[in-house]
Amino acid sequence: MTQATLKPIGGKRSRFDWGQPIVYVVGLVIVGITVVPAAYIWINAFRTTAQINADPSGWPSPWIWQNFATVLSASTFWTEVLNSTITALGTTAGVGILGVFAAFVIARYDFRGRDALYSLFTAGLLFPITVAILPLYLMLQGLGLVNTLAGVIIPQVAFQLPVTIIILVPFLRAIPVELEDAASIDGTSRFGFFWRIVLPLSGPGLVTVGVLAFVASWNAYLLPLLLLGDPAMQTLPLGVALFSTQYSQDTALVLAFTTLAMLPAIIFFTIAQRNIVGGLTGAVKG
Repeated sequence: MTQATLKPIGGKRSRFDWGQPIVYVVGLVIVGITVVPAAYIWINAFRTTAQINADPSGWPSPWIWQNFATVLSASTFWTEVLNSTITALGTTAGVGILGVFAAFVIARYDFRGRDALYSLFTAGLLFPITVAILPLYLMLQGLGLVNTLAGVIIPQVAFQLPVTIIILVPFLRAIPVELEDAASIDGTSRFGFFWRIVLPLSGPGLVTVGVLAFVASWNAYLLPLLLLGDPAMQTLPLGVALFSTQYSQDTALVLAFTTLAMLPAIIFFTIAQRNIVGGLTGAVKG
């Protein structure tokens, strides 16, 4: 008896999949938990503090833009934006360059201890930066990197490398050996093969790890809090905390500052989300 001849009891076949509504309901709940708090911040940033106190769930009427003008006119805001940009771009560049070179060696070279090295990077996912924060601070203090952006960038690169290599290695392993053999026959060196073939083919993976590193660095709070005591070196997450303390009575102004602080990371992530999905899919397939 073939599968085509099997019929459900009663001669009718149910076309309704009960699993689909559950998936959509769970998805909507997760989206709601994620989006609603951010939407509340954005909407109330266009209101006055008096309006928020009178009706916390109300709609802006009229829309108040003065909150954003006040934040943008503060010199400390732009200093923090510059520091966050330098830190995020430096972390992204370091993660991309070191990660792709390390992943290329692990994926394309056969040497003793390769699997152990890959397992070591995998184990790095189990150790968040909070575990090593005290010895890390002492080491950076000994190197004279406290109150410097480099002192934030270097540890962020190190702790972002495990996930970077986990994503990139499958990409590089999936590149056919025949391409490398053909490039070698044409006289292309190892570095030429890496530069002309490997990097273009691993583009989605590089974009994925770059966006993840940028967003993680932009939102980092604990490490900058411990290392950047100088107000001139502080990043935006620290600026949000300091601004919230200074203007604790002006809720609308604090919400406007928070909105502007999160906006670059959201825009960057939204623009690159297709490449992120493609990069993670390629890593899983690899």
